[in-house]
Amino acid sequence: MARYTGPVCRLCRREGMKLFLKGERCYTGKCAIDRRAYAPGQHGQARGKKPTEYGLQLREKQKARRLYGVMEKQFQHYFDEAARRKGVTGENLLVLLERRLDNVIFHLGFATSRPEARQLVNHGHFTVNGRRVDIPSYSVRVGEVIAVKEGSKSSPRMKQILENLGTRTVPGWLSLDANAAAGTVVALPTREDIQLPIQEHLIVEKYSR
Repeated sequence: MARYTGPVCRLCRREGMKLFLKGERCYTGKCAIDRRAYAPGQHGQARGKKPTEYGLQLREKQKARRLYGVMEKQFQHYFDEAARRKGVTGENLLVLLERRLDNVIFHLGFATSRPEARQLVNHGHFTVNGRRVDIPSYSVRVGEVIAVKEGSKSSPRMKQILENLGTRTVPGWLSLDANAAAGTVVALPTREDIQLPIQEHLIVEKYSR
């Protein structure tokens, strides 16, 4: 699966907000948003025009894409799936994105950022119901148990992560057993559970043009 490999701090500056793509660095004074709170590029500090309606819709879509680390074609697939389901399309879209395995790994505290979670999943460090899963886009279901693979617990990075496990607030639709280095999906997420500054109705309007 394709992924973005360019400088990620530029993405945060372009969206004008922290996307927390570099883990611990985002919480320090080295964060690009704190140091250069303007868009990247030659004209980043120039006074821009008032964004158009389409421009607002595009930026909201790009923000959601970049927060979850999803490429354009895959994001379109998520939107099509959300539109087919019953309920509000925008909310369905965010719920589908929240259910990604790499996002769940991040929420449980097994990674300091979604990009790191994606890499750890790709490298096969986690199991779902006892079976190794190395697909970051895997959609979790209620009752599934996500755990660190036994053989991965001795790796230097995983040891560091497990030492700090339990210090982050876990969403209500997940439960964490820090001692067992495992988490359980106790319910499907709702819109109220998703604490991200995304205006999903703008994304729906963009794809409905």
